[in-house]
Amino acid sequence: MSKQDYIVALDIGSTNIRTVIAQIIPDGKPRIIGMGVSISNGMRKGIIVDLEDVAQSIKDSVEKAEKMAGVPVKDVYVSVGGSHLNSIETKGVIAVGRADGEVTDDDVERVIEASQAVSLSHNQEILHIVPQKFILDNQEGIKDPVGMNGVRLEMQGILVTGFSPHLKNLSKCIYNAGFDINGFIVAPLAAARAVLNKRQEELGVALVDIGGGTTSLAVYEERELVHLTVIPVGAGHITNDVAIGLRTSIDVAEKVKIEYGSALPSEIGKQEQINLSEIDSSEEGSVSRQHVAEIIEARMEEILIMVEKELKKINRSALLPAGAVLTGGGAKLQGVVDVTKETLKLPAQVGFPVELSGLIDKVDDPSFSVAVGMILWGIENDMMNVSSEIDRGRGGFSKNVLDNLPMKETVDDIKKWFKKFF
Repeated sequence: MSKQDYIVALDIGSTNIRTVIAQIIPDGKPRIIGMGVSISNGMRKGIIVDLEDVAQSIKDSVEKAEKMAGVPVKDVYVSVGGSHLNSIETKGVIAVGRADGEVTDDDVERVIEASQAVSLSHNQEILHIVPQKFILDNQEGIKDPVGMNGVRLEMQGILVTGFSPHLKNLSKCIYNAGFDINGFIVAPLAAARAVLNKRQEELGVALVDIGGGTTSLAVYEERELVHLTVIPVGAGHITNDVAIGLRTSIDVAEKVKIEYGSALPSEIGKQEQINLSEIDSSEEGSVSRQHVAEIIEARMEEILIMVEKELKKINRSALLPAGAVLTGGGAKLQGVVDVTKETLKLPAQVGFPVELSGLIDKVDDPSFSVAVGMILWGIENDMMNVSSEIDRGRGGFSKNVLDNLPMKETVDDIKKWFKKFF
């Protein structure tokens, strides 16, 4: 199978590293042919704390996917998560280049480039540029100005930035594992690509990705990204709370959370008990399942209250008709949808990845949303193969990130990012 026939997504999370290999089907849905999961040794809250451990975990995950797919992996698209991510409102202004005033693709690229002229700290890099709207001679609300006539072209949008040292460390880990980098994709944007539909993005929706060490929030309205942030608390903190509350090991607490956990203690009988010896032979005694649920509910409410504070900051509290779509491993907890509805005062549902074929049973899981979104995004990028650096709407990749990182020569000619269909 040639390089052009398949694409590889590497989702490096705080708890697990997931690799998905998909075959590109012309005029058809991507076909999943391999996946692999390994424990994220060397990661903490989305930040690398041990280069060698992370490199080995990446290698283990990719090797598992290679064995299932029967193809070798040389280069990967890589997710970027963690609380170091930040979003900044930006604006660019240029004069239309042509004498007759017709806006061209070159004008759009120039105004997008002008929007990057913002003051960033020395340790921040622009990862994505997400145009929200274009303004042509004070005419607002334009989605695509190409072909229109005017003199002054403006663009309002959002810059998504990441911590430069983290990106450099991440690239080192991937190269040490023996792979090249096709590009970085911000994790919450990838998750949104996999689970949100156009109607939800049009009405107004909050994508809440509950990972192991962090919870990501991406808010869309009128099909535009209006806010993105990462909260440094995730489902792993729920496990820690259970371990402390039950005075047991982290491994046992994780099993208790997955097999018996619920975020709705009111729906669990007071007499229901969990026999710890059935989970681990070294444990003894029983614990109240309702007590476990109370622990889970408290931490889940704390996470969602933080999400609610972010929605209040952008004046979207209880004002998103499409509600909240939960994804990530933490979204699989029983009762989490009901707690979300109560805390955020919004409709809520669990989001699953879509638009796939092949081994869909292997990735039909909220925890694979980021990896699947990267597959879809990467395939669109490869198939479009255009000169623009921007995906107008979802956020194009800023090539200067790769220019500033310790990259190998094999990725110096990385493709620029694709335009969005209108």
